[in-house]
Amino acid sequence: MDIAIAGGTGVIGSHVVRVAQERGHAVRVLSRGAGVDVLAGVGLESALRGADAVIDVLSITTTDAKKAAEFFTRTTANLLAGQRQDGTGHHIALSIVGVDRAPYGYYAGKLAQEDAVTAGDVPWTILRATQFHDFAAQMHSRAAVGPLHLAVRMRTQPIDAGEVATRLVELAEHPAHGRARDIAGPREEELAEMMRAWARHHGHDGWMPRIGLPGAFGRAMRSGALLPQDDADLKGITFAEWLSAQPER
Repeated sequence: MDIAIAGGTGVIGSHVVRVAQERGHAVRVLSRGAGVDVLAGVGLESALRGADAVIDVLSITTTDAKKAAEFFTRTTANLLAGQRQDGTGHHIALSIVGVDRAPYGYYAGKLAQEDAVTAGDVPWTILRATQFHDFAAQMHSRAAVGPLHLAVRMRTQPIDAGEVATRLVELAEHPAHGRARDIAGPREEELAEMMRAWARHHGHDGWMPRIGLPGAFGRAMRSGALLPQDDADLKGITFAEWLSAQPER
């Protein structure tokens, strides 16, 4: 197959590229470095020509619901328009488990993306996954007040990014079938403890007080609304197993 990957240079995208290549597929990465700006709709016509499927793993660093929704609806619209024009017949989008139960901030943008995909006329598949193991590292960087790092309370069931990448490529290898079965890691974790463990592993031994984020999204994080349901597919290694394989710094 010939698979176009939007966001192929990102955290999950790099895994998708690797997995697709390992499975013998031709890969084209839609990135500014390759002359493609999905947000502006530049370069998509030639980039999508002849592709069998598009995997969209684009992301944006924001917690602003309006900015996230604008980004995801515009990039999705541009990809779908390019696919209609070229006849690329399958659009696969990565979303987040529980996005409809906590439609706030970044999650509001992902929900808007899902709506744009399902409203389009390009055959589609949407895969919802839980947060990746390296979410602890991301939150350690973001949840800081000066030198003090905060341990954010959240019930989560993190998954190895490679497992999600493999599932996305598997979905691209088959016809579109709408909402795919959700995918999550093998067990529930507490994000605050993940963050503390990540910090210790990397030589950060300072005090990390536990906090709950304010507002509706913070309540959703603590309530378990973002955990997978009973019918989710549980895959891969635990957070502790993943962390032990990471180089110490």
